[in-house]
Amino acid sequence: MSFNLMIVVHLYSNKNDMQDLQEQTVAQIVTQNIKSADVFKKHGIDFCCGGNVSVAKACARKGVDLQTFELELDQALSTATTAHNYATWDLGFLVDFIENTHHIYVRENVEIMLQYTNRVAEVHAELHPEVVRINELTHSLVAELMPHMQKEEQILFPFIKKLLQLKKEGKNVSKKFVQSPINVMHMEHENAGDIVKEIASLSKNFTLPEGACNTYRAMYAKLEEFQNDLFQHIHLENNILFPKAILLEEQISL
Repeated sequence: MSFNLMIVVHLYSNKNDMQDLQEQTVAQIVTQNIKSADVFKKHGIDFCCGGNVSVAKACARKGVDLQTFELELDQALSTATTAHNYATWDLGFLVDFIENTHHIYVRENVEIMLQYTNRVAEVHAELHPEVVRINELTHSLVAELMPHMQKEEQILFPFIKKLLQLKKEGKNVSKKFVQSPINVMHMEHENAGDIVKEIASLSKNFTLPEGACNTYRAMYAKLEEFQNDLFQHIHLENNILFPKAILLEEQISL
């Protein structure tokens, strides 16, 4: 069963984009309405690093019935009255939002997250050996993200704001630059995404073992919260910020 036009009109306000939803990529749908990410996540469909596949193909890979997925997506988006339309935001505002929301979240939560994983690995490794690897992966994730965010804040984000200022002043750039750091960011996003996916797999999607102590519970809750924030963080950059920055530079290039 294909998605019909009435459903497409209901889900999206931009009627020029009303192509069959099965043919749209996962990233396109999440970009149009971030609330749809909840449905993709429910079925284990990657919407950030691996979002450049059609909905039909993504569902097929995960063994998800397309008709069921359609109904779930329609229900989720019909109730998403307060979801932000990030794709329409001013580029400078989006940069500030990512830094002041997602970067701050990472910095405020990595220490407590590592405390949890360290403690659980120390106490529960004998009965649950997977927690040792989860602890190692969490340390690797933090080691990946901290310099990554610093590069964005010191190099990429200021350059994007410089491009915005040049456009405002009616000036041009003689040499393109932004694609190079974006390529690096994409690669590092892939690395971070692979790490959190392995953590989710080892933890059976954060399913607590019988008799789990409060620290164990806190660890899985924090890891899942961190993963959810990171997926949205990467989505905003990969699928909205970076393409817009590349287009902006092309518009003011000589």
